Amino acid sequence: MSIAVYPGSFDPITLGHLNIIRRSAAIFNEVLVCVMVNSGKNPLFNLDERVELIERTVARFQNVRVESSAKLLVEFMKERDANVIVKGLRAVSDFDREFQIAMINRKLDESIETVFVPSSEKYTYISSTVVKEMARYGADLETFVPMEIIEDVKRKVESEGWR
Repeated sequence: MSIAVYPGSFDPITLGHLNIIRRSAAIFNEVLVCVMVNSGKNPLFNLDERVELIERTVARFQNVRVESSAKLLVEFMKERDANVIVKGLRAVSDFDREFQIAMINRKLDESIETVFVPSSEKYTYISSTVVKEMARYGADLETFVPMEIIEDVKRKVESEGWR
């Protein structure tokens, strides 16, 4: 059974992320979306909120689960017998960074493979950072985030005083 892990901070999940999840779910027996702690970021949503937002968004997929982890990704994967990391790529600049991380993960555990999934062209400009910025200015979020969480993003931006 092939178990793939799609790691990220997902703050918040975007339509681009959802596209990668949908396509990965069609390839692998099981996809674990792993909300990771990134010490270099100051998230809008806390870890539990991000997990809950993603769970609502991916409920339509039978073979997708959502978890969180503050561990090294390879440790998380070992505990779940996962052997594939899925990484979405929007541009060549993403590849440079993700390739380096893939090599580090491979050095930590030779049994782990990284699969790069190119973003569908209509999502190449979308990032969580862009979503938060658009929400800050009251822009229509329909083309940025799944409809299930649009109101959550708006409320969170307003309650955090980001506007």
